Amino acid sequence: MDIHPSAIVEDGAQIGPGCRIGPFCVVGPRVVLGEGVVLKSHVIVTGDTSIGPETVVFSFSVIGEIPQDMKFAGEQTQLRIGARNRIREHVTMNTGTAGGGGVTRIGDDGLFMAGCHIAHDVQIGDRVIVVNQSAVAGHVIIEDDVIVGGLSGIHQFVRLGQGAIIGALSMVTADVLPHGLVMGPRAQMEGLNLTGLKRRGVARADISALRYALSELRDGEGTFHDRAARLGQTDDNAYVRQLVAFITGGSDRHFLTPK
Repeated sequence: MDIHPSAIVEDGAQIGPGCRIGPFCVVGPRVVLGEGVVLKSHVIVTGDTSIGPETVVFSFSVIGEIPQDMKFAGEQTQLRIGARNRIREHVTMNTGTAGGGGVTRIGDDGLFMAGCHIAHDVQIGDRVIVVNQSAVAGHVIIEDDVIVGGLSGIHQFVRLGQGAIIGALSMVTADVLPHGLVMGPRAQMEGLNLTGLKRRGVARADISALRYALSELRDGEGTFHDRAARLGQTDDNAYVRQLVAFITGGSDRHFLTPK
């Protein structure tokens, strides 16, 4: 490991092999850094925080501070960050709260661009990108392969389904369906994230099935949940079943529905 003389690593911190801790960093006593973690200069990592192997944290980020939640009463909560993440300048990530399960969790291979905020009890999957100056509020769930565009806000308790993309300058106050394309100051669902689906090599037949499913959700008879239930009974495509499971799963928000 390589620790700059000006860095402060408090007693109790666990520093893995091959870690590099740059000038003027502060690492708290309950922090665990996995193998090959890099902290650039002026990084603060505190609280009960673990950072997975080969993650790089850039200058002036604050990782593992207490939640910005008026109900937080000093309870011992956690932040768990996976492997190979890139956490850019001025990013903030908070620990959880007792009322939200106690753990903020970040998956693997994410990119968190400059100035974004990840609040308490957020659950983020793998290969997620959160673009500059976006704010993810408490208790949000972001599934794998989601992109959150710059200067966007994600309301508390919202779920973003796998493969969704949120356009820049969007305010998202309702759940976003898997593989959906959402944008606008008061965000609306514009259709499928076709670019993302194609980049991941999803077959044309599966994309067509998703398009049909969205049309049925938009134009079919009955309530939105009635339409989803019918799709689950009549369509055995794996992507459509994922869509149906997302809609029929537990949620504290409404859904952004296809236009």
